[in-house]
Amino acid sequence: MNRIMLNATNTMKQLQKQLDLIGHNVANVDTIGYKNRSASFQELLTQQANNQPLNRYETMRETPNGLRLSTGAGLAMTKLNLTQGSLKTTDRMLDFALTKEDQMFTIETTENGQATTQFTRNGVFYLSPINNNEVMLVTSDGNPVLDSNGEQIIFPENIKEIQLQPGGIITAALNNGDAIARELGIARVIRPQMLEARPGSLYALPNEEVGNPDDIIQFIAGADRVAIPLQQGMLEQSNVDLASELTEMTLMQRSYQFNAKSVQYADQMMGLVNGLKS
Repeated sequence: MNRIMLNATNTMKQLQKQLDLIGHNVANVDTIGYKNRSASFQELLTQQANNQPLNRYETMRETPNGLRLSTGAGLAMTKLNLTQGSLKTTDRMLDFALTKEDQMFTIETTENGQATTQFTRNGVFYLSPINNNEVMLVTSDGNPVLDSNGEQIIFPENIKEIQLQPGGIITAALNNGDAIARELGIARVIRPQMLEARPGSLYALPNEEVGNPDDIIQFIAGADRVAIPLQQGMLEQSNVDLASELTEMTLMQRSYQFNAKSVQYADQMMGLVNGLKS
């Protein structure tokens, strides 16, 4: 294949991945607690072409012998951006917003029939009735919210109101005057790039062995819980900057069109050469 076409098609495939990533960010501009991702590119491996068979003619060069031919650009990595999103006041007692960038709520989900712990910045919670006249704190998808011990948060159904206390503690006041306190499970993200995205603004630890999970995310407990800045009656909005995403999308589209034109011109050149041979 013509090298121009090879380089252009390789790059177009990677640009399409970038466009898909931008489209996903734009689609979640209004999603509570969503964190955008950005991509970075790098040059693919070059191919060494030793075009001069006689090394004595290469002695005056200041660059390495031969030619290094590029094979295009590739998507190097995608970066999870944990910057704080803007806060929106809802005055709803089961809406909570974390105001520190590296912290997340802990949620219990079911994958392949097994219960797993996942993480989110979406603090929209509800009370879901269960057996024995009790209610459980859940997400909008019905996933149980976990406490600092990794257990589901369950209250009697006769709850009057829920109040947030310092250190991520929620206190449920009952109709009979009693109160029950539970610590919301909060985790600190150490290496956000190791987290795997899941539907519903959830994040999970990678499935494969990556060493100690504590090097990726740590559960906040004990005296460290004092440093949990949590707001009740507020929600964190998506941190997607729509103007920046649309600008980046335009640049990627122009790059894609440029490489498509390169393929078209290379095809025309090969047609011209084939015409000369005949």
